Amino acid sequence: MTSAAELPARAPSLRRRLACFLYEGVLLFGVVMISAYLFSSLTQQRHALQARHELQFFMFVVLGIYFVWFWSRGGQTLAMKTWHIRVRRTGGGALTQARAFARFALSWVWFVPPLALLWALRPVSGSMVFVVTAGWVLLYALSSWLHPRRQYWHDALCGTELVDSKPQPQPPARRSAPSRA
Repeated sequence: MTSAAELPARAPSLRRRLACFLYEGVLLFGVVMISAYLFSSLTQQRHALQARHELQFFMFVVLGIYFVWFWSRGGQTLAMKTWHIRVRRTGGGALTQARAFARFALSWVWFVPPLALLWALRPVSGSMVFVVTAGWVLLYALSSWLHPRRQYWHDALCGTELVDSKPQPQPPARRSAPSRA
């Protein structure tokens, strides 16, 4: 008999996944701000360009810890809980820390290609960075429609999938007739 975690599940709609993506960015703003403050305090950073590569590496590690922790312990970040989306191994089962880290590393496909292109085209304006990055994110998100199960390609590569995790509606409780004494 298969458990509920191993049953085939429907992928969340692209609209819900993108809304979760945006909400995750809002929540990560706080994580990044606190982490950057911690880094700048500990290193006595006085200028934004001072030790910027070390700060970028530190942020990569902090974000990695955030995502690997949540994905390997329940399969949901705070934003994913809000939007009722769960990440699991393809076909069911929880993610190991190694698989969660692989998903984190491969998920940088959302940002690395447009940023590498912009780096090659420099100097670029802020609006060009926004347009190219947003265009790539949208194109990559739409490419999930080409996957047979509507999954993102980085999920397919690391053996994970996003599934609906909406709680099942409970039937209304039956009232018992009052007892007569």
